[in-house]
Amino acid sequence: MTTTALDRDLPPDVADLPAVLDWLAALRADAPVWRDRYGMHHVTRAADVDVVLRDTATFSSDFSAVMPQAQEMSKGMLTRLDPPEHGALRHLVSASFTPKRVAGLEPRIRELTREMLPPAPASFDLVDALAFPLPVTVIAEMLGLPAADRGRFRQWADGLFSLQVDDPKEAMNDPRVADAMGEITGYLGDWCRARRAEPTDDLISALVTTEVDGRVLDDEEAANFSMLLLFAGHITTTLLLGNAVRVLDAHPGAWEALRADPSAIPGTIEEVLRLRPPFPMTARATTRDVDIAGVTVPARSVVMPWLLSATHDPDAHPDPERFDPARPGIGGGAQTAFGHGIHFCLGAPLARLEARVALEEMTACYAGLTVGAGEQHPYTGRVLGTRRLPVVAT
Repeated sequence: MTTTALDRDLPPDVADLPAVLDWLAALRADAPVWRDRYGMHHVTRAADVDVVLRDTATFSSDFSAVMPQAQEMSKGMLTRLDPPEHGALRHLVSASFTPKRVAGLEPRIRELTREMLPPAPASFDLVDALAFPLPVTVIAEMLGLPAADRGRFRQWADGLFSLQVDDPKEAMNDPRVADAMGEITGYLGDWCRARRAEPTDDLISALVTTEVDGRVLDDEEAANFSMLLLFAGHITTTLLLGNAVRVLDAHPGAWEALRADPSAIPGTIEEVLRLRPPFPMTARATTRDVDIAGVTVPARSVVMPWLLSATHDPDAHPDPERFDPARPGIGGGAQTAFGHGIHFCLGAPLARLEARVALEEMTACYAGLTVGAGEQHPYTGRVLGTRRLPVVAT
């Protein structure tokens, strides 16, 4: 253990992936529960991360006891609710994200992918051309929002996911967060009111017309829920596709192997998710004093389980830095990148389908795809990926 890792008082930025992985490895070895300068407890071993994600009674997604200012902004936000409210809201939209329902979207996803991919040979930005517009168009159509507004969606997503807020407990007091959230929920609130007046066959109509525990969601709740679906419904795939191309580019012969055997694409996607989970960490609030790896974490503390650390933990994944598309035991509900328990990513089937179709079409279209020399602009903050990805297709 180097003194550098223990001497830090904040984590390295996830934009510097090698530094973060070294830091996490050091913590797993000697400080698996590490407290930063703001009192956040970072959990790094896979077994402990699993416990935090599954034990919703002890590790709550409701932060109102820790951050009272979060209560209003969390109304209708599925990721910030505990049972029984969580179950009722999740049930409201879960029918739209079942594997069977999602599978029915494949022809549309394939059509969009073929329209968006430039013909070879070409140099282009993968995020601009496909990784952003594909998933945002799909989720916008599901919600009933105009795909023509996707430029606004990208501006909002880039702004939110690039915000640097050192102390998470102060994030809700940051005027930048309030301004960004207000603009987005204002836009979505208008659509919620329009659909309440004239429902159609889309997700926003379902949110504003379906009863949940004997009542319908108000406009604020429906707008917040719509925002979650809009951003979670595209940013995961956007990051995943960029990360997949970067991982394949770093391993000579990997692209050619997928081109020769497309049946290996699903396994490759799972391995990319393990190596570079789009969301490297999440957060929970303790409801009681609890022991984690021999460390007592007080009630009303913020705990940060690191998904990135769990997916690189050699106790969970032997030889974790090796890229192995045939690695067993990382698919389905075992995919830590999508979380565990009741908060397992609702959109996981859609993200997997979009990524599979995109890689099938790209490997069929291009004999080779390499990352170019242009600026990638990695996100800072709490997502792992790039806002730009110049590529050269042959």
